[in-house]
Amino acid sequence: MKHQSPEQLRQAAAIVAAAIPTAMTRRERLDRWAELLDEHGGSLEALRRIEYLPDDERRAYRGANTPLNVAYADPLLRADGLKGETLGDAMDYFDMTAEDAHHLLCDCHYMGSLTGHGLAGRLRRFSGGGGVIAWARTAFARHPS
Repeated sequence: MKHQSPEQLRQAAAIVAAAIPTAMTRRERLDRWAELLDEHGGSLEALRRIEYLPDDERRAYRGANTPLNVAYADPLLRADGLKGETLGDAMDYFDMTAEDAHHLLCDCHYMGSLTGHGLAGRLRRFSGGGGVIAWARTAFARHPS
């Protein structure tokens, strides 16, 4: 173990603090989560029936191998302010409403096949702004041939 003076420790801490970028925008946070999900790639557990939970239970919801775990495993998102692996932590950090969380993460929208790549695409469309309603309009809009 290397012994350092308090001043040396303060300087080292300042270097580490300077290496952490300034707070990310909402879009940057969502895009980072999408990148992590793309890297994960494999199947994930969707959140189960969260639309039926009382608000306090919904906010406390957590599970193994969920998109919430993928986000919280990232040191950059944690350093930026993601506090934990609960749905409430994600809703606060990613600035999502209960409706947004339901449409993006609930099992009723995936028919048992939630993948990192699939959710990453949905998050990218969602991060474009306007929330779930705007996302749905673009996702289901008819495009002329």
